[in-house]
Amino acid sequence: MSANAEQVILDKISDRASLQANIKRWQAGGQKVVFTNGVFDLLHIGHITYMAKAAALGNKLVIGLNSDASVKRIKGAGRPVNDQNSRAFLLAALLFVDAVVLFEEDTPQQLITSLLPDVLVKGADYSIENIAGAKEVLANGGEVKTIEFVDGYSSTRIIERIKGS
Repeated sequence: MSANAEQVILDKISDRASLQANIKRWQAGGQKVVFTNGVFDLLHIGHITYMAKAAALGNKLVIGLNSDASVKRIKGAGRPVNDQNSRAFLLAALLFVDAVVLFEEDTPQQLITSLLPDVLVKGADYSIENIAGAKEVLANGGEVKTIEFVDGYSSTRIIERIKGS
């Protein structure tokens, strides 16, 4: 990979304050900002399909990524398999991802409240009223959407298959 390509990827990984400014600029320019979040530990076709569908709901896709400490609290001591910097880099390398931001909390509630995207997306296993940040996005005139997962794909399932072999 050229140094230039690597820098383009790294430039997509943002801190909260810088991302807030970018989102305001994008929205002022008439671009619809979509936000989703997750652990994205072992990137698989289910993740890619989900994020591609989310990206299609607007002009800019922002990914909130659980930090390593957050993942350990949610998933247990053996997770994540890939550290937060590796996971962020892989997500930022995707063409349809415009920004990746880490969050330390167990939910992205504070992050979403500070960013206020135009569209908030989660998997269809969530009901809209149980999605962190949904109330704030809706109150700001935004939308909350759910997307169906690709059956049979999950990082947990992949880990179980590796351990079983």
